[in-house]
Amino acid sequence: MSEGINRVMLLGNLGQDPELRFTQGGKAVLNIRLATTESYLDRDKVRKESTSWHDVVVWGARGEGLSKILFKGSQIFVEGSLRTSSYDGRDGQKRYRTEVNARNVVLCGKKPDGDYGGGQGSGGAPVGGYSGAPAPVIDDPDSDVPF
Repeated sequence: MSEGINRVMLLGNLGQDPELRFTQGGKAVLNIRLATTESYLDRDKVRKESTSWHDVVVWGARGEGLSKILFKGSQIFVEGSLRTSSYDGRDGQKRYRTEVNARNVVLCGKKPDGDYGGGQGSGGAPVGGYSGAPAPVIDDPDSDVPF
């Protein structure tokens, strides 16, 4: 078998506002710090939490659009792959950096103002195919519901 699988799925909260930058060629790069928290029971049956931090990168127009609606505390689901790069530090030592190259980002949870995530992009179209609005409530018991 010559092929492998490089897939990452994370659900967490932004630890800081995302940072939008542009390459020399003009391509947008959005950098996100994402915190994921897991809970477990220790030997004494006491619930503990462990938080891991992840560097997530979103490229192109998707990154530009998300930069306008994401903020510290936003809850997102990220699907992508791991990428490791190396560079020489100021002290001359080789350093490594592993980040998640996001292919798909889904907005989750509520914003502090009580509105649901999945807000509108700059063009007014839903991001990720989800408008963020709750489903309408039908109060008429006599209405024809197809199910």
